[in-house]
Order: sequence, then C-alpha cells, then structure tokens
Amino acid sequence: MKQRKIGNDLVGELGLGCMGMSFAYGTPNEPESLKTLHRALELGVNHWDTADIYGPLANEELLAKALVGKRDQVFLATKFGNVHDRTMTTHQDQVAANAPWIVDGTPAYARKSLEGSLQRLGVDHVDLYYVHRIDNTIPIEETIGGMAELVKEGKTRYIGISEAVESTIRKAHAAHPIAAVQNELSLWTRDFLAAEVPACDELGIAFVAYSPLGRGFLTGSFATPDDIPEGDWRRVNPRFTGENFAINFGIVERVREIATRLGVTPGQVALAWVLSQSESIVSIPGTKRVAYLEENASASDIVLSSEDIESLAEFSPVGNRYPDAFMEFSAR
Repeated sequence: MKQRKIGNDLVGELGLGCMGMSFAYGTPNEPESLKTLHRALELGVNHWDTADIYGPLANEELLAKALVGKRDQVFLATKFGNVHDRTMTTHQDQVAANAPWIVDGTPAYARKSLEGSLQRLGVDHVDLYYVHRIDNTIPIEETIGGMAELVKEGKTRYIGISEAVESTIRKAHAAHPIAAVQNELSLWTRDFLAAEVPACDELGIAFVAYSPLGRGFLTGSFATPDDIPEGDWRRVNPRFTGENFAINFGIVERVREIATRLGVTPGQVALAWVLSQSESIVSIPGTKRVAYLEENASASDIVLSSEDIESLAEFSPVGNRYPDAFMEFSAR
C-alpha cells in the first residue's frame, strides 16, 4: 500500500471507513466485519475511521474487538459532535425544531465524548479526533480550543474537522494545527476541489475523502433504485431516487468503459480518480466485506491517464448529496 501523510504519520493512502459495519447500510454482520478489519491490516489498510454516532456507539465497540493486541498497527480516528445521547430541546435554543440531529461542538461535549470513545474502543488515546459537524452556535475557535486541551492531555495525538469550508478550515488551523479535514469527495461530489483541497495543500493538512465510491453508486452495484436493500438510507438519498438515478447512471457507464479498457473494476477507477486529485488526499472507502476491501486496496496500484481523468471530470451529478434537512448541517 502506498503511503501518504496525516500529521507526521504515514498511513495507507486507502484507509477503511467503518461506519457501514454498524450503521446506515443494511444489516450488520459482526463476524464478517471482524474478518475485514483483520484483513485490512494484512493489506496495509491501517487507517480506520469511526465515530460515536455510528450505531450509535456500536461501531466503536466493534473496533475494540479487532484492536486487541493490534493497537500499535492502527492509525485510529473517531469523531464527536453529532449528538446521540440527548434530545434536541436540551441543546442550545438556536437548533431548528425540524433538525435531523443536534450538533454540539462545545469543549465540554468534546471531552465527554472522547472519554466515552476511549472506553468503548478500549484504548488510552486515539490518533485523530474530529469534530464531526461544525456547531454554528459557537465560534469554531472555541471548539478547537477544547480539542487542543485533549491533545495536551495525550488523549488524542491530532485533531481534525469534518464537513468544513475553506474559511472554517483556516480559522480552525489558526487556533491549533489541524491534521485532517474529512469532507466528501468522489466523481459525483467534487464540491471541495476548487477551494478546500487547495487550502489543505497550502496548509499541510491531509484531506480525508469520505464516500469516495459515491456510497456504492460508482461501483455499478445498483442498476435501479429497487436494487437498494430495504432499510438502507440510500433509498431516501436524492441522487438515488427517481429521475436523478437514471441521469446519474451516466457516470457509471463512463467509469465502466475505462475500467474495461484497463482490466480493473469500476470501483477501482473511481478510487484512483480521487487519489489523483492531490497528494494531500487520503481516502477511506467503507465496506464490511473482505472481497470489497481487497478490491479497494488494489486501487492503490492504478494510475489513470490525464485523458481518462479529464473524461471522468466531464460529468455533473443531479440531486443534493444529502436530503434537504441534512444539508443544513453540511459544509459549514
């Protein structure tokens, strides 16, 4: 596995997003997930990404089982801020009544959440601690100040922010060095290529690309919306519904053409495209299955031509990347 930097650490340029093992994408399968986590380390996929909201709590508890005896082999990242432990009315009055969740970026909640995460993960520190969404009821500097105290105490080695726009990145980094910005990036989510990726390049921050496979869409796994399993949240994602699905399928066909010519899979082409956008990018495709993990890891060996990269960039997706209520909490 080729290496890229987060902070002063080298990690595999392709990591592992662990959310789907416990949350959002179908029925959890703990035995298969644990096999996937163990196989990840054999492949050099040593950057694991989780959060307290995944489950909630269950994903961190799952990773704890895989970390036994292997903690020093894993660059471990978790997140806080998407509140899972109280109702909306107990947070600040500014939270909208129809909000799908509460965002709490206060220093007190950062501390409480990390202490809970450490206990669930069975570790004494994490390598990277993110604020999962930006709390717009307080200055970002206040959130970062609280997280910086956790660095001083050795509870996390680095801090990061997620779903952040350029101005927020710069403010946060001025308050305390930010090691990573985790934003969505894929062939059908290129919103952050114009400003946020260049800002990360300039400031020496890793850009951690989540959902690099377009939540599975870019692999060609779904021919119609009916192929999405019952209970899977993609059934209400605007890009997977109605006419949007049919229009967006055009990028899958383009990816397939290139994959066929190169003798690789569509998913590998999609991942290679993400990595080609900047040396500051590390990517965390998610899976709970060993076969898909192995496929994803092999994308590290694929080099796309400039013509292929330009051809793939011609596509513009239709539909928001989240339902409207969720978009309010994104890219702040």
